[in-house]
Amino acid sequence: MDFSVLNEALASKSFDKIADTCDNLMLQVSAEGVAFRDEWPFAIHLLGHIYVDDINSARFLWKSIPQAIKESQPELVAAWKIGQKLWTRDCAGVYEAIRGFDWTPETQVVVTAFSELYTKRMFELLLSAYSTISIQDAAQFLGMSEEDATNYVLRHGWTVDPASQMLTVKKQAIVKEQKLDPGKLQRLTEYVFHLEH
Repeated sequence: MDFSVLNEALASKSFDKIADTCDNLMLQVSAEGVAFRDEWPFAIHLLGHIYVDDINSARFLWKSIPQAIKESQPELVAAWKIGQKLWTRDCAGVYEAIRGFDWTPETQVVVTAFSELYTKRMFELLLSAYSTISIQDAAQFLGMSEEDATNYVLRHGWTVDPASQMLTVKKQAIVKEQKLDPGKLQRLTEYVFHLEH
């Protein structure tokens, strides 16, 4: 079976393309009637859906995998554990699932990229949802030790109150869309009217 397109996506670190690539390859080999299940990279495929935050597709892929394959591939089960934790919105559990398995080198690249992306997503969530948060809670959301989480948020301009162990969130400047003022709109209307008549 030719996995060159998938290998190219992995080599170029185009992790956001893995799920679509695998889906298309699976449809292609299924249409040709080729038996593919034994050699299919299910863990990579599942992680591709997880990477793009498509937990529903990951769930349906998991349900379609034969039980014998699930039992014979512990890495696949470990990848699905990440999906389960995402499904239940267990932030700390996601990081535990990531760290709780000895991934193969090929899969480790995807898992590491997902972990970094997930940390960014969680940081953005904290940024939008909180004005102050405890160091302990921030560490849990970011999957880090309290010291590492404190250093991470301090690099992003947050402040820490050592006495209360609270972090003060530094809100990002909101970029406002430039609105068209009525004078410009009126001139544009007159110009178009002039061109039509």
